[in-house]
Amino acid sequence: MRKLLVICFVALTVQLFAQTHDSVKTTFQTSREWMPTIDVRADAVMVYGVGGNPSDRSKRVSFEERLKSWRDHGYVAHFMTGIAWGEYQDYFTGQWDGKMHLDEGQVQQNGDTIWHGHMVPYIVPSENYLKYLKEKHVKRVIDAGVKAIFMEEPEFWARAGYSEAFRREWKAFYGFDWRPQDKSPENTYLANKLKYHLYYRALNEVFTYAKEYGKSKGMDVKCYVPTHSLVNYSQWKIVSPEASLASLPCVDGYIAQVWTGTSREPNYFNGKAKERVFETAFLEYGSMVSMTAPTHRKLFLLTDPVEDWPRNWQDYKQNYEATFTAELLYPTVNNYEVMPWPERIYTRPYRLAGSDKEVLIPRYYSTQMQVMINALNKMPVSNHAVSGSQGISILMSNSLMFQQFPEHDGYRDPRFSNFYGQTLPLLKRGVPVGISHMENLSYPEALKNTKVLIMSYSNMKPMSGEGHEYLTNWVQNGGVLIYCGRDDDPYQSVEEWWNKEGNRYKAPSEDLFVKMGLNPDLPAGQYTVGKGVVYVIREDPKEFVLKKGGDASFIHIVKNAYEKSAHAGKLVFKNSFYLERGSYDIVSVVDEGVDSKPFTIHGAFIDLYDPKLPVLSVKTVQPGREALLFDLHRVKSKKKPQVLAAAARVYDETRKRKQYSFLVKSPLKTTNSMRILLPKKPRKVQAQDAGGNELPNVQTSWDNQSHTYWMGFENSPDGITVKIEW
Repeated sequence: MRKLLVICFVALTVQLFAQTHDSVKTTFQTSREWMPTIDVRADAVMVYGVGGNPSDRSKRVSFEERLKSWRDHGYVAHFMTGIAWGEYQDYFTGQWDGKMHLDEGQVQQNGDTIWHGHMVPYIVPSENYLKYLKEKHVKRVIDAGVKAIFMEEPEFWARAGYSEAFRREWKAFYGFDWRPQDKSPENTYLANKLKYHLYYRALNEVFTYAKEYGKSKGMDVKCYVPTHSLVNYSQWKIVSPEASLASLPCVDGYIAQVWTGTSREPNYFNGKAKERVFETAFLEYGSMVSMTAPTHRKLFLLTDPVEDWPRNWQDYKQNYEATFTAELLYPTVNNYEVMPWPERIYTRPYRLAGSDKEVLIPRYYSTQMQVMINALNKMPVSNHAVSGSQGISILMSNSLMFQQFPEHDGYRDPRFSNFYGQTLPLLKRGVPVGISHMENLSYPEALKNTKVLIMSYSNMKPMSGEGHEYLTNWVQNGGVLIYCGRDDDPYQSVEEWWNKEGNRYKAPSEDLFVKMGLNPDLPAGQYTVGKGVVYVIREDPKEFVLKKGGDASFIHIVKNAYEKSAHAGKLVFKNSFYLERGSYDIVSVVDEGVDSKPFTIHGAFIDLYDPKLPVLSVKTVQPGREALLFDLHRVKSKKKPQVLAAAARVYDETRKRKQYSFLVKSPLKTTNSMRILLPKKPRKVQAQDAGGNELPNVQTSWDNQSHTYWMGFENSPDGITVKIEW
């Protein structure tokens, strides 16, 4: 563990601001070569895998050919592959070094290897495996001119840890023989710390090599980690380095891999377990944004119009709107992965709702989806805040992943309820609760806007005592801390820094309280610390959500802490979230909230979740639904002809006296819907394909009140030229 701490310390001294960011705002990943049906017109494409994607059964085209095909169509071409799995059969079967390496897969207690696909195991990342990745994959893609590398999903399953490869890594790391994690909380904690370290080391080594090799060729290679959120990995029982990677100088940023598949994982609230897609997505994006914000690393937010499991198109659409709305409610980030795997979205059939019939993506949905992703190409950052009482944050730590599997001594945390018990009671009351990371407490920005911080050591433990110094200082200077926990879970007594080397605390919270000048075994109550206040609740947060009405006392204490101790104003409860972001209005109305009233907004809007792009004077959003609106009153340069919304990307705009022309591109076999602001009703409109032929079946309409012109026609990746005169 000392090696890891030394690396972290050195990394923290690096001047992060010296890093430069590339100009890519939107991107997507695909294992396929360019095809007219998947030409989604983002800024960049991440071409997947030197050998492609293990799940892609199409005829394989070489990496260099795939890369060239996208570049030939105007894309910045990057590279993505898995760090924990991939098309690496030449390594496993001995083609690379003459030795079989299938024994390096992650193995669970019954002796079974955990597979990602056929002959694709999840890996225990040995030094030899990292050497293979560098020589056979990273070097090759840099030689092909790739300037950005995305190594996705550094994942070690919590249920794994029984292979010979893992035992060897254990002995090398700890200096003593392997211990089975199922035998004690101590062993589980040690096993998961090692899993955490192994992928920290893996990414550090591979990315450091990429940057050094790129530099030798005169290239500034950027390195990113596409990863699920800490919320999801904890709930899915996976261990990953997460927040600690942001301090590595070789890591330029992340992709927040949040989508319907992660956000529909059921959780408890008010005694009921069910899917809460918007709320979970909001917390997942929040954990990723807060993880990277203090370090100023670049962050892309991902959504997916479908998901890994086969559902129906209506299910996909509704949950896509929920996750898409959640990501837009983080106004400080405007970089996006607009979709993964367009080949499965545009070319794979799924069921219609209420039917066994499978069809390709319905035109209404592909049009709406393309309107949404083209809005991302123009989405601005904003200093506006989401509606609601600001300044309440929940403290998270990477060690959340260490306690999820297996269960010990009868202690259970059903569906990650010790986390959701701190968050959902507030989120369901319309409070836009934030996230702070213990690993980031050394950064001044980490708690800059936090007035009330809620934390618990029931489901996580501090990796060192350093964080307690920062928390103590923050409280002494006026912060308000709410600590929730019985401190009786079996991980309180694992051999760690709080109970060894001179420390004799029964729980890590005792060290925190002593540093604050309080008694170590504080009973429930309210305590003054300098200019701040500490509240202690002697219940585990899971108790707030596992029973109906179980959050009443928690909410009462939070309200008192916010209003009376932090003097932050009235803690407002409602059932909606609203954000103004440039010309866009983003709305979500939660169910199970303080009431069942819809949210109504008046003005002049284009409804971007309706493929027909209607102009509305009033929009009503029901509980459990969302809205994305383009506010016509906030259009910049209202006298300038411009495309306000479209299911295609706009290029080559030309404005002359009484004339406006432009080019639009979007995938083949999709329908464009666009609304255009004009000074007057057009007297002549032309729409021509790349060959100069007039487009048939062009639909149009004029809205006199908004001075907007709607057009609908078939898309083309080669481009449609539109010329309007008035």
